[in-house]
Amino acid sequence: MEHLLRATQRPLALDEDGNQSRAHRRLQLLASSLVVAKPKEAGSQRQLQSQSETLLRTRSRQPKEPPMELSGGEQEPGAVRLLDLPWEDVLLPHVLNRVPLRQLLRLQRVSRAFRALVQLHLAGLRRFDATQVGPQIPRAALVRLLRDAEGLQELVLAPCHEWLSDEDLVPVLVRNPQLRSVALAGCGQLSRRALGALAEGCPRLQRLSLAHCDWVDGLALRGLADRCPALEELDLTACRQLKDEAIVYLAQRRGAGLRSLSLAVNANVGDAAVQELARNCPQLEHLDLTGCLRVGSDGVRTLAEYCPALRSLRVRHCHHVAEPSLSRLRKRGVDIDVEPPLHQALVLLQDMAGFAPFVNLQV
Repeated sequence: MEHLLRATQRPLALDEDGNQSRAHRRLQLLASSLVVAKPKEAGSQRQLQSQSETLLRTRSRQPKEPPMELSGGEQEPGAVRLLDLPWEDVLLPHVLNRVPLRQLLRLQRVSRAFRALVQLHLAGLRRFDATQVGPQIPRAALVRLLRDAEGLQELVLAPCHEWLSDEDLVPVLVRNPQLRSVALAGCGQLSRRALGALAEGCPRLQRLSLAHCDWVDGLALRGLADRCPALEELDLTACRQLKDEAIVYLAQRRGAGLRSLSLAVNANVGDAAVQELARNCPQLEHLDLTGCLRVGSDGVRTLAEYCPALRSLRVRHCHHVAEPSLSRLRKRGVDIDVEPPLHQALVLLQDMAGFAPFVNLQV
């Protein structure tokens, strides 16, 4: 059609009388017929368009079907779920390591996949601190958290002190021979059996807290001293069954490696134990004798003579310790929790009179 229109627009070919040629007139007639037929074609298009609009309006009145929900294995194109990330390379070292234990307990209730992920994380724990779960942790929660743990190096179970028994603790100790630090402060339901399992099954133990464990006696401490060659820090606060003989045995067996020891609130410990510690513990840095009523100046003088590494000494409520025995340690810069008598007098005078005279304490 376009070719015909262009042909009719060319310069007219005239005959000798100045009239159009027959061929040119035929072309014009053919083109005009095609142009007239074009509106009919446009009308048919409008008719089709109206029919399609009517069909759309009819379908819009029909009830809509609910959208198809994604099944458990389906997801929107391009969406990435948390569990799709690599577990060993991403989720375990970079995500779950930053989630507190209390939140992990909630997370494993979301689905079976999350439960498997949390259990895999717990199986590889190096440090378990029950204080992160809360002030009190149920027995069932502890069993669930430590069920698969076999690589623990640090274990803190102080919040379990009300109910923790040998049956709860011993299986955990057997599965984790790499333990280096254990805190059992206040766990009064344990017995000598638990301490024996710890000493026998964890030869790399370096730090142990047994504070306020009344069941710890001399026999239990002997077993610990015999089987823990790496022991460096030991807290025996308020272990009231211990006497000088048990501390002397500990000093003789493990004194060379001891760096920190607490014998606070133990009325049965006296100068004999302190002197033996001083002679056998050259690396001792921290010693707590708070409330050891039988400790006197003789034991403190022996510490000043044989413990060059001593950095702090606690002798509050040791009424038989006199200031002359502490002065040598003060000159070495040892941190002592008892103030010198002159300083105490100045503080008392200031409290009574409201002022204190200037005194050069360095003289």
